[in-house]
Amino acid sequence: MDYLLKTEPSEYSFADLQRDKTTIWDGVSNPVALKHLRAMKPGERLVIYETGEHKSAVGTASVVEVDASDAKNPRVKIKIGKTLARAVSLAEVKANKIFSDSPLVRQGRLSVVPLSKEQYRFLTGE
Repeated sequence: MDYLLKTEPSEYSFADLQRDKTTIWDGVSNPVALKHLRAMKPGERLVIYETGEHKSAVGTASVVEVDASDAKNPRVKIKIGKTLARAVSLAEVKANKIFSDSPLVRQGRLSVVPLSKEQYRFLTGE
């Protein structure tokens, strides 16, 4: 499974992840987002999406390890991937039919969103 992780750049941006190389993705409170974090497996691919004024997918990362021993606060270690060749805006996502049933469009507040292989390819250009 591939996932999209939303982040507020003023709190932790993709540039911060580039600087740090790895980070622990935690502090999520939405029950559905928590379920997705607990389900992650090492090696799975991630798209980093910046909210706020950017509202666009900006880079990639991957899951290094998952500690789901505390179901209410799973800790997922991620490592930096690459900057996308071009940021993909929320408007572009909403305009593409492959996202019509996606929680990215239907549940705007969800911070961890599963992606199909096709959705991942669209966002990353891979």
